[in-house]
Amino acid sequence: MQHWRGIFKPVSADRYWRDDFETFVLAKTLHFNQLYLVAIGEALGLFHALQWLQDMHFDSIHFELDSKITKDAFHSHYSDVTEFGSIITACRELFSLYFHNSRVEFVRRQANSAAHALARETISLASPAIYYVIPSCIEPIIINEML
Repeated sequence: MQHWRGIFKPVSADRYWRDDFETFVLAKTLHFNQLYLVAIGEALGLFHALQWLQDMHFDSIHFELDSKITKDAFHSHYSDVTEFGSIITACRELFSLYFHNSRVEFVRRQANSAAHALARETISLASPAIYYVIPSCIEPIIINEML
């Protein structure tokens, strides 16, 4: 679906975490039953990841985003009063309160293939899922990245 201000797509907040040795730790999938502008969907994904990891009392996290727009907005001091800007502001607040030894970085989409494979899998799920072992849909990708 296209709109004069951008492309609307189904959104899922799919993330997986690795430790300092690049070993899989856990993954979470969350699918929204609405269409959002792509930028808003990316910001919502970051917000839900921050919120969930804060609830679990994680710190020292390197968040890798394949949306340069979201990463740049997160690091910007520019005030944005749009819906996207409100979500980014909420992300900054959570990050500054709970993630002291962490950072938010941009990675090219090709380097984030496991997250996109997980996102494709999410569409078929009826509810959010948390994986404590590597999901089969990303296992080959994770193993290849570790080699």
